[in-house]
Amino acid sequence: MKKILALVLALTMVLSLSAIAFADDEEMSVAMITDYGDITDQSFNQTTYEACKAYADENDVAFQYYKPTGDSTAERVASIEQAIDEGYNVIVMPGYAFGGAVAEITADYDDIKFIALDVGAGDILEAALGEDYDYTPENWDVTEYYNTANTYCATYQEQLCGYMAGYAAVKLGYTKLGFCGGMAVPAVMRYGYGFVQGADAAAAEIGAEGVEIKYAYANQFSGDADITAYMDTWYNDGTEVVFACGGGVYTSVAEAAAKVEAKVIGVDVDQAALIDGQYGEGMTVTSAMKGLAPTVQLLLAAVQDGLFEEYAGKIDSLGLVSEVPEENYVQLGTTQFEDGKFTEEDYNALVAAMFNGEIEVSSDVSAEPEVSAVAVDYQGNIK
Repeated sequence: MKKILALVLALTMVLSLSAIAFADDEEMSVAMITDYGDITDQSFNQTTYEACKAYADENDVAFQYYKPTGDSTAERVASIEQAIDEGYNVIVMPGYAFGGAVAEITADYDDIKFIALDVGAGDILEAALGEDYDYTPENWDVTEYYNTANTYCATYQEQLCGYMAGYAAVKLGYTKLGFCGGMAVPAVMRYGYGFVQGADAAAAEIGAEGVEIKYAYANQFSGDADITAYMDTWYNDGTEVVFACGGGVYTSVAEAAAKVEAKVIGVDVDQAALIDGQYGEGMTVTSAMKGLAPTVQLLLAAVQDGLFEEYAGKIDSLGLVSEVPEENYVQLGTTQFEDGKFTEEDYNALVAAMFNGEIEVSSDVSAEPEVSAVAVDYQGNIK
C-alpha cells in the first residue's frame, strides 16, 4: 500500500510539473496585430511579424498574427479581443494607429501584456480626448488614460535617422532633393525636419551650393495617380532623389522616379530590395530605419525572463545607444556608399558624432528647422 501511495504521489508531482510547464507556455503566447495592412507590406507589419515569429520559433513560444477587418480603432480592438479570447497573453501592436486601442482596451485586461511600437503619449491622448486633445508635449500626462501596469510603448527618434539620410544624400552629391511625407503627424514630421537638418549640415560642411529641397505631404499613407503626377512634376523639374516617408506613398514616388531614372530614399525599414525589385536596380539611395525588430526581441525576452515590470508604464523614445550603427534603434539601411563622397567609414563617424553629442538634432515639430546652406520649398499637402 505504501508503494502504491508513493507511486500515486510521484505521478501527481509529475503531472503537476507538466501542468506548470504548460501554464508557463500559455503565459508566453504571443499575438501580433497588424495596424490595417498585411504582413507582406515590407514595412512595420512585416518587420514586426518576422521579429515576433523568429523569437517564437527560437524560444518554442506559441505565436499567431491577426489582421483587422478594416482601418479603425474598433476593428483593431476586435482583433485584440479575438487574440485574447483564443488564449494569447502578450499582444504586440505596431504603429501609431494603435493609440486608440491602447487607450480603450489595456485597462480591461490586467493579466495581458501589451507592447505598442511607435505609439507615443500624443497618440494615446488624441484617441482618448478627441476634440479636447491639446498638442502640447508638456501637457501630455497620459497615466490615467491607459493601464501603466501592463503596457509598454516605444517611440523612435525619427529625426536622427532622417538627419542621417539627408546628410548622406548631400554628401553623395545630390543637390535637388525632395521629401514626400504621408501625413503631417509628429513621427513623419520628425523624419522630414531631421532630413532637412542633415542636408543643411552636409551642404554647409562641404560648401555645396544650390542645394534645394521640395517638401510636401501626400495627406495619406498610400500612393495613387494624383501623388504620382505630383512626383512626376518634381522629377521632371530636376529633383534627383525623394525621401518617400509614408507607408505606401513610396509606390507613387518610385513610379515617378523610374520614368526618369531618378532616385528614392526609403523609410522605417530597409526598403532597398522592395523598391529596387519593383522599380529598378539601384534606385534606392538608402533607407531611414527604425529598430522595430530589436525592440520586439528585447521586450519579448523581458516577458519570458519575468522582467516586464521593468518596462511596464514606460513610453520610451528610442534612438542611439552606441557609436556602432547596427546596435542602435535608428540607423540607415543599405546605402550606396561612394569613395570620396560618403563611405561606410563616414557613416560610422557620423553616428559616433551624434551619439557623443557633437552633433545635435532638434526633434521640435512646432516650427520649420532653421537652415543656412539649403533652400527649402514647403508646399503643404498635395491632396
